This record gives sequence, structure tokens and C-alpha cells, in this order.
Amino acid sequence: MFEKLPTPTIFAHRGASAHAPENTLAAFELAVRQYADAIELDVKLSADGEMVVFHDQTLERTTNGSGWIHEHSLAALKELDAGCSFDVTFCDERIPTLAEVFESVGQKTYINIELTNYRSPRDTLPEKVVTLIEQYSLAERVFFSSFNPIALRRAHKLLPQIPLGLLALSGIGGAWARSALGRSIPYQALHPALSDVTPRLIHKQHQHGCRIHAYTVNHPEDMARLFAWKIDGIFTDDPLLARGILDKLPKPEGDA
Repeated sequence: MFEKLPTPTIFAHRGASAHAPENTLAAFELAVRQYADAIELDVKLSADGEMVVFHDQTLERTTNGSGWIHEHSLAALKELDAGCSFDVTFCDERIPTLAEVFESVGQKTYINIELTNYRSPRDTLPEKVVTLIEQYSLAERVFFSSFNPIALRRAHKLLPQIPLGLLALSGIGGAWARSALGRSIPYQALHPALSDVTPRLIHKQHQHGCRIHAYTVNHPEDMARLFAWKIDGIFTDDPLLARGILDKLPKPEGDA
């Protein structure tokens, strides 16, 4: 799938989350309109085993609910408002299911699905996501990422043709993922924190035939620097800004 993406790839981090509430249909649909090359989203299971698109483990930051998301049923989660805390114009925006995202934008863009079963690493999230991908015939439009190598391995076992992105924590916590040890996971892309990206790290990944996508890149200076270093992609809350920065850069010789 990666060969279909432009380089550098602009990933809309949780959708166009600088302009719409993160991980909502509004943010994903806006990212498509803002010419993001792909979207990134976070998926986890509700109390009744439904795949919901939500970043945090708890509800307080982005909704009018409270408590652990995995302790709420899908019906209870659908009662919550996921937009008002961002802006009143988005009141009544709801937490989407992964199926709803597939129905809305699955055929319009590429999707980085982060498997975020970090509190319940032995649950059935990877298997359920794979089943839904097959149901919607989206195997050529999605790829997996996670900080959890076990989740990546389980997904890879079921759908080995789908690329993997290994997320690396910033600093010393992610050193193993950025090292040769991380390559024990059969990933095609490394996803390091912006603060850990150097020309040397980019070069090392390219030597191993791997892409490198940095998170989360929101400032123009950082975008321009990474593009100049030949980064393969960035995750950004503001794909419109990133597109503008990229369009202003000198084109390589031979490009139209």
C-alpha cells in the first residue's frame, strides 16, 4: 500500500484535528477536503466489544462523559457529545465506530489504524479490526500502527499483506523501537516522535528499506526541516498547513 502514497505523505492526525474535534467523522471528512494523503485514527473496544474510534483511555478530555472508555457500552458512548469541548459549532458530534469511518471515507483516502488496546493487550481488537477490513474490502487502503508489538504481530498473522508501522515512544522509552531490536517486528515504517528524528535515523531506516513517518508535526519550521531531510511522511493535526509548506518548497529537478 505504501507505494501508492506520495513522498512525503501528509497524514491527518486524528483527522484534521486542528480544525475539527479529533477522531470524529467531521475531522476525517475535513481532512479529505483539505487534501491530506491519508488519515490516522485510534481504535479500541467498548465494554460490549464494539470498535470505537477514540484516542484516550478515559472520556473527560474530549467528551462530556467521564470514566474509562472500556467500561462503557457503545450505546452509552453514543449518548456523549464529542464536539462541544472543541467548539460549539461541533456540538452533537459523536464518537464514531470504525465501521462508520469506513463507510464515510474508506473509499476516499488511506487510513492508518492505530491499535490502541494498551490497557487490554490480550483482547480481540486486532482480530475484530481485520474482520471489518475484510468486510469492507479495504485491505489495499489501510495499514496498522501501534506501540504494542504484540497487537501488530497478531494483525500481521491474519493479514500479512497489510503494512505495519511501529510507533516509538519519545526519548529513552522508545530507544528499543528505533534500534535494531525494533526490527524484530516485521514493520515497513517506523513512527518516531518528532524530537527523535535526525537525518541519521532517516538514513538508517532507508538503508533497511523502511519508511519513516514522524509524529506529531504542527509547526511550519519543523515541517520544512523534515521535508528537507527527505522524511517519508508526517502526522499532523493541520494537513492544510502542511500542504501549504510542502507546495512552497523547491521542486526536485525533473519534476513538473
